[in-house]
Amino acid sequence: MSQSYLRQLLRGVVEPLLLFIIGELPVHGYEIARELDRRSEGYFDLTASTLYSALRRLESRGLVSSSWQLVAKQRRRYYELTEKGRQILAQELAQWQSFLGATDKVIDSQ
Repeated sequence: MSQSYLRQLLRGVVEPLLLFIIGELPVHGYEIARELDRRSEGYFDLTASTLYSALRRLESRGLVSSSWQLVAKQRRRYYELTEKGRQILAQELAQWQSFLGATDKVIDSQ
């Protein structure tokens, strides 16, 4: 697979994946990236610019909110889902499940 194809795929899944992780509990950016990397076994190793650009887009759309918190003498920006974010995440997860099911049917029909 070419790198441009992988980048296109990534663009379509980064924001829903971030919403999913943020939906579990309020979390700061570095922890989001670490958790995404861990769960994907290194497949989703986002650069800081990709991560924070996506978080800014989600915040500007009203899907996440953020606040600064002091943890272990360090200020960190924590993100959490808004009610709108929860609704959008539920819709996107349903669409994703349908998409995966249809893709599996095409691939498995050989």
